[in-house]
Amino acid sequence: MDTPSGVPTGAPTGAPARDEPLWRDALGERLRCARRERGEKLSETAGRAGISPQYLSEMERGVKEPSSEMIAAVAGALDLSLAELTLAVAERLLSTQITACVGASARAAYALAA
Repeated sequence: MDTPSGVPTGAPTGAPARDEPLWRDALGERLRCARRERGEKLSETAGRAGISPQYLSEMERGVKEPSSEMIAAVAGALDLSLAELTLAVAERLLSTQITACVGASARAAYALAA
């Protein structure tokens, strides 16, 4: 049920701004990128990981919150270590924060110049 402001009841307060991607979104981006770099179809990677192509697709689109076991299986199917995958996802999240910070600084500089 929604509150009068349109926020669902039970929604976490202090949630990050939506322009910052969620972990699952950044993870999905990286998995899809790695799979495409290898020139593989969903079914090929999913088969090696022991999951369905539909589940892998949902992971790549950020629809699922996969368990660590699922992440490890897909990482292994893509010849990535969990450390490599985690670092790539963290770098993606950090680059978003840096871009947001630079954007805010630029807007402030333009405001001062005006």
